[in-house]
Amino acid sequence: MTLAAYKEKIKELPLVSLFCSCLLPEPRNKSTYKLEDTVDLTWCMISDMEVKQLNKRTSGHAFEVILKPPNYDAVPEFNASLPRRRDPSLEEIQKKLEAAEERRKFQEAELLKHLAEKREHEREVIQKAIEENNNFIKMAKEKLQHKMESIKENREAHLAA
Repeated sequence: MTLAAYKEKIKELPLVSLFCSCLLPEPRNKSTYKLEDTVDLTWCMISDMEVKQLNKRTSGHAFEVILKPPNYDAVPEFNASLPRRRDPSLEEIQKKLEAAEERRKFQEAELLKHLAEKREHEREVIQKAIEENNNFIKMAKEKLQHKMESIKENREAHLAA
């Protein structure tokens, strides 16, 4: 791993960014710290990094950060402080199954409702198309009948003249 990769890894660690301002691109605002603002380095163990406190003065702290080389064969450590997940009881499993069944029935009902609305809309569209077609046929027949009558009258008038 290169030095740049190590620097990137260090920037990702929140503890390092608290006490090592040389790696941060933006300068931090200087403020006065109280005793409760100090960082306790004993509460956290980082497996690939070691932090040594060099000196502690009123002007500030000095630390030495030692990075260990990466170990790709290592098994990931599991955090023992996380509470173990307890096995669900039969009652809880039954409640979850019932809730899942209710969700499934609700989704099925929603789907059927949506399909019924879609079919109703299709039925309305088809009915409207049939009505428009019937109106067109009726108007075409009336127009043709009127035209035939006018042609017949013109023919009779022409023959009478």
